[in-house]
Amino acid sequence: MITIGRLARYAGVSIKTIRVYHDKGLLPEPDRDSSGYRRYTAQHAIDLIKIRTLAEAGVPLARIRELRAASDEDFREALHQVDTDLTARIRGLRETQRRLRRLAAGRLQTLLPEVSGHLEQLPELGFSPRWVALETDLWILVFATHPDTAIELFHDQAQALTDPALRQIYLDYDRAHDLDPHDSRVDDLARRIVRATRGRYGSGDLPGQNTGSEIPTLIQGAVNASSPAWQRLDALVRDQLLRT
Repeated sequence: MITIGRLARYAGVSIKTIRVYHDKGLLPEPDRDSSGYRRYTAQHAIDLIKIRTLAEAGVPLARIRELRAASDEDFREALHQVDTDLTARIRGLRETQRRLRRLAAGRLQTLLPEVSGHLEQLPELGFSPRWVALETDLWILVFATHPDTAIELFHDQAQALTDPALRQIYLDYDRAHDLDPHDSRVDDLARRIVRATRGRYGSGDLPGQNTGSEIPTLIQGAVNASSPAWQRLDALVRDQLLRT
């Protein structure tokens, strides 16, 4: 017969945990001895270790209580399901670990080499570090959420930057970040963007706009949040595109 403190040490849990298991009906409370102390047996220790193992595997306490009364066959099936779930969780955690390690080694490694190379060339074209960081974050989001269409969207933008006139619009967009929202250059840039957009895509849907996804809106919201001038520029462009 052993005390609750020794039982806790044997099973690798706290005395408080044992009392919780008592309250939840997982571990029967033993009778008290003549001195008023509870005395536990080896069976209590075995049962407690089983409970602890299931709980550490992520099995809810209510489910553990049900398994205590299950038949041997049901108990084995339940353990098999726990094992299957654990395998899936381990696989997911390992993939998460790999992603974190790739991210720690260099954020551009989370993108295709073609995209990474393009982003590394943006400073040579005159784009600011702020623009490169923003583009990197947005392409990470697009490729993570829309892997089937992301490369098409990327090729569309990369091709646009080969056109000097379109590249200048992108550069002016970058530089408009710090302008007063009501600066006349913001209005002029909006008109140029609308003309270029209609000249490039006509009156149909823009790339990425007909997927039924909220991601384009989220992306534009992230862009707008960093600059009042960009926010007004977006509003002007949307308004003019609707009217043309």
